[in-house]
Amino acid sequence: MSQYILEMDHITKEFPGVKALSDVTFKVKKGEIHCLVGENGAGKSTLMKVLSGVYPYGTYTGNIIYNGEASLSNEDKVKTTGKDNRIQKFNGISDSEKAGIAIIYQELALFPELTVYENIFMGHEIKKGAVVNWNETITKAQAALKKIKLDINPATKIKELGVGKQQLVEITKALCKDVKLLILDEPTAALNENDSENLLFLMKELKEQGITCIMISHKLKEVISVADTVTVLRDGKTICSLDREAGEISETTIIKHMVGRDIEDIYPKRPDQKIGEKAIEVQNWNVYDGKLGRKTNKDINFHVRKGEIIGIAGLMGSGRTELAQSIFGNPKNCKVTGTILIDGKEMKPFKHPKNAIDAGIAYVTEDRKGDGLILIQDIKNNITISNLAKLSRGGIINQNEEVVISNDYLKNINIKAPSIAQTVGHLSGGNQQKVSLAKWLFTSPNILILDEPTRGIDVGAKYEIYTFMNALVDRGMSIIMISSELPEVLGMSDRVYVMAGGKITGELNRDEASQERVMEMATV
Repeated sequence: MSQYILEMDHITKEFPGVKALSDVTFKVKKGEIHCLVGENGAGKSTLMKVLSGVYPYGTYTGNIIYNGEASLSNEDKVKTTGKDNRIQKFNGISDSEKAGIAIIYQELALFPELTVYENIFMGHEIKKGAVVNWNETITKAQAALKKIKLDINPATKIKELGVGKQQLVEITKALCKDVKLLILDEPTAALNENDSENLLFLMKELKEQGITCIMISHKLKEVISVADTVTVLRDGKTICSLDREAGEISETTIIKHMVGRDIEDIYPKRPDQKIGEKAIEVQNWNVYDGKLGRKTNKDINFHVRKGEIIGIAGLMGSGRTELAQSIFGNPKNCKVTGTILIDGKEMKPFKHPKNAIDAGIAYVTEDRKGDGLILIQDIKNNITISNLAKLSRGGIINQNEEVVISNDYLKNINIKAPSIAQTVGHLSGGNQQKVSLAKWLFTSPNILILDEPTRGIDVGAKYEIYTFMNALVDRGMSIIMISSELPEVLGMSDRVYVMAGGKITGELNRDEASQERVMEMATV
C-alpha cells in the first residue's frame, strides 16, 4: 500500500488568458501535516480547489490519486493500469467530502443565526425517518466538541462566538463527516495569538488520531512549528518539497524558494533622513462606544512627525483599530472627545470620514474585503472611487484620465493583474491590498493610517509594501502602522506606541524597542 494518501501528478489548470497551474506535482503522506506555501497568486488555493471539486473533473488535466484510487482526467482516463482502481470524478465539493476530504477556507462557511449543533450537521442531518432527530444531533455535537476540547454549549448561536471558536466549529463539522484529509486555507489569518496556538496544537492532536492535514499559510513561523513537509509553489509550478526529518525546513530556505531570490532583510532599511515637524498630534482623546457600553480609548496622547513611521502595538482588544477609526471620521458614531492638530492647526474630532480625507488623512482598513474594496468591481473603479471629484468636470467623469491614473498605479505599485479591468475579487490577497493602498494614495494624503497592512499576504508582497512605505515617508508622508506582528512593528517603525486596555501604556524609540519590552507594556 502506498505511503501517500494523496498524489496529484502533472496538474494543469487554465483560465482565460492565465495558466494558474502548470504541471504541478504534489504528494502528501498519510498522517502528516503538510504545509503548502508560496506567494499570493502562486496557485495554492487553485490546487486545493481542483482537489476538492470546486474546479470539477474535466476542467483540468493531470491525475489525482487519493487513498490508492485514481481520478484520471480527460485523455489520461483511458490510460488506466490493470489495477482495480475506481476512476473518481470529483464534480463538486460533495463528491470529495464523500471520499473523506474536507476543506476549510479563510472565509468561514457558517450560518451566524443558527446554533453550533445546527451548523455542525448542516447538510448531513441525523434523521429518524423523514424528521431530524434533534436530541441525537445535540448529543453527538457535544461529543464532537469535547473531542477537540471546545468547551461551549452546542445551543449557542455562531454569531455569539469569536473567530477562533468559529474556526474550531468548522473543524468539528468536518470531523463529523469522517474526514481523512483536512485542508485548512490560512486558518490563523484572523486569529489572535492564543487562538492560533490552540489551533496549531489541535492539528498536532488530529495527526495523532491519524488525520492528515494540509495547511496553506503565509505565517512561516507557524509553518515551521507544525510542518512535517513543506511544498513550495511559485508562478503555478512546483518548486520543491522540504522534509523536516532531513533538516531542510527553515525560514530562510522557504523564503528563498518562494520568491526565487534571497531576501537578506525582510524589513528594508531606508537611509537616515531628517524627521520633520509634527504632522498630526492627538491630545486627551477619549472614545465611548454606546453599543459596548464602555470606553474603547482612554486619555490617548500621541504624535507623528513628517517623514516618520510610528507603530502601534498591542494585543487584540487593546483599542488600536478603534483609535484609528475614531481619528478617521468616527464611522461607528461613537462619542469622541479630545483635540486633534494637523500641521499645528487645532481641530475638533472629525464627524465623517470625508472630513478626515479633506484634512489629508487616509485609512487603509484591516478588513480589505469587508470594508476596503468593492470586490465585484474592477481595479480601475476601486482605485478612483475615493476621489471621483478629481476626475469629474460638470458632474461627468473623465474616463480617459481615469484609465491613465489607474494604469499608473497598476505599474508603480506593481499590482499583478492582466489589466485594470480585472475584477478585484479575483486578485490574490497581496494584490488586493495594493489596490486598497492605491485607492487611498489617490486622495493625496499627508497622513496614512495602515491597519494590519500585511495580514494574509505572502513574504514577497510584504517586502514590496514595506519598500513602498519607505518610499512614501522619504517624500515626507507620515505613516501610522497598526500591526499584530511584533517583528513587523519593530522592523518598520521609527517609534512604537504600545496600547493595553484602551490606553497608551508606553512609547519606545527604535533603538530601545524589543519584543520583550513591548509585551511587558501590552500586558499591564
